[in-house]
Amino acid sequence: MSLQDKIQSDISDAMRSKDTLKLGVLRMMKAAVMNKKVEKMKDLEEAEVLAVFNSLVKQRKDSIDQFRKGGREELAQKEEAEIKVIESYLPAAASDDDIRRAIEEAIQETAAASMKDMGKVMKATQARLAGKTVDGARVSQMVKEKLA
Repeated sequence: MSLQDKIQSDISDAMRSKDTLKLGVLRMMKAAVMNKKVEKMKDLEEAEVLAVFNSLVKQRKDSIDQFRKGGREELAQKEEAEIKVIESYLPAAASDDDIRRAIEEAIQETAAASMKDMGKVMKATQARLAGKTVDGARVSQMVKEKLA
């Protein structure tokens, strides 16, 4: 069953169980996938669907920061609940050890020696971590520490 089929099935389940939070998030996820599909003018592959979900999580994290700065804790908590629903459809997150190992391999592969090579290292690291949920900012920070 594809991710899109699973979401459609879960929308029906959420409607039956009257889970309004989950229903709203699933509908938003489905709409985001449909928008991307219309934009690309073709069906999306699973990796592209996951990229859409990752961008939704990133948007929610940015919103949480803004809400907390504005003193709107209840809205930040709602966004955190939405993130939990979205993340349940994403693959397991890469651990710090996985990221360190991928960075080490990428540095050896690209023969990186300084911060000038950060782009190459980031690209190679992201390729090694494909299929796992990875926070790009975290990877970037760890690459900077390693190359500094």
